[in-house]
Amino acid sequence: MAVRSRRSTRTLTALAAVVALAATSASVSTAAPRPAGPVERLSGTLPDGAAWIADVPEDWNGTLIVFSHGFGVTTPQNAPGEAVRLRLLEEGYALTGSSFDTSETLWALESAERDQVATIRAVTERIGEPDRTLSVGLSMGGLVNARLARSGAGGIDGALGLCGLVAGANDLHAYQLDAEYTIARLLLPGTPVKLVGFASEAEGAVSGRLLTDAVAAAQKTPEGRARVALAAAYLNLPTWAYGKNRPAAGDHDEQQAQQASWLLQGVLNRVVPARFHVEKALGGNNSGNQGIDYARVLATSQHAPLVKALYRKAGLDLRADLRNLTAHADIAADPAAVAAGRRTSSAGQGLAVPLLNIHTTADDLVPTEQQSRFAARVRASGDAALHRQAYVERQGHCNFTTAETVAALHAVESRLDKGHWGATATAGALQTAAQSLNLDGAAYVRHHPAPLTIGRRL
Repeated sequence: MAVRSRRSTRTLTALAAVVALAATSASVSTAAPRPAGPVERLSGTLPDGAAWIADVPEDWNGTLIVFSHGFGVTTPQNAPGEAVRLRLLEEGYALTGSSFDTSETLWALESAERDQVATIRAVTERIGEPDRTLSVGLSMGGLVNARLARSGAGGIDGALGLCGLVAGANDLHAYQLDAEYTIARLLLPGTPVKLVGFASEAEGAVSGRLLTDAVAAAQKTPEGRARVALAAAYLNLPTWAYGKNRPAAGDHDEQQAQQASWLLQGVLNRVVPARFHVEKALGGNNSGNQGIDYARVLATSQHAPLVKALYRKAGLDLRADLRNLTAHADIAADPAAVAAGRRTSSAGQGLAVPLLNIHTTADDLVPTEQQSRFAARVRASGDAALHRQAYVERQGHCNFTTAETVAALHAVESRLDKGHWGATATAGALQTAAQSLNLDGAAYVRHHPAPLTIGRRL
């Protein structure tokens, strides 16, 4: 392929949804996009063994998008899905992305940023320097994306995060451990349940099933439901579950039932086995609960009123359960693993380029409270002017419509063109922009996520 000259075109793209469910407006586009002309597929292998791919349309508009995939993917991806890829190519964008080096662990944060930068270098050697390079990241890839936005490495000009795990590995494991420990301690007394230090993913899966089965059994009694609500509060679990109508603000029973629905749909069966890969990448257990005051932690949770109401209804002594949890909290973290988590698997300590993160308001795997934690770190770094967050009123992880994602990318590019955000990244502006695309609906809303419920500062 001949090296292309740089172009000045700033054509805006139309990203498709990562996981599209029912549209939220009557205007739905069902036509599958197709590139206007030929597309060349490029590929290669990086020195660490990671593979990369790139798709370059014949009428390249001069913008290169590098995509960072989510946890569990072992092959290179350059878009969140096929519809996304086709839409971007139709708009003239060149797309690239790598597999990351997943040869040892699926938690590839040690290599991901390096591999994405090396991929950009390899692609530009083939097609020429782009006018603009944008980074997009999904879930775990949203953390990679945030790290790229922090460094600006690879010539990144701006970034869009989709449901990003931006609080990082240490915070993630800390609040997950609090919830898992609560289930094990209060719902499985006397039953040994391994919670950290897994020798394999399969060993983690055994614990995930034990904890899930305990939740299922607990849902049969008022006492059990109260204790499930306590664990859900520590997990920062939303009270609006997939496939359900949003419960009323004062309907504590339905709120708890929907939190349990998330757990029974497989949250624990996903996050507990995944811990093995993170621990392997960091060289040990990066979370512990020694010295944690579980009453203090609950007091910081937006779900504390729900927990208290259910404990009263069940006739249970909440303070006794909290004392029980605090007295027996004896899991120690490996300081070296904690340090590795800070070094390789955290973000928000500054931004070099504009970053917009979008998130669904009821995300079971990466709660919006992570965005609060990340935003606080960006503010502390002095780079708040570069950062914006926006929210979509919907349940599920990474559950965006095409129009919502298109509007978010438009906002990032507008920020780069104008040198300031203005009103383009507000809920109202994003909703108007998304609806005007006449695609598959939008549900941007004003939303202020609660602080992350977590028992330690990492």
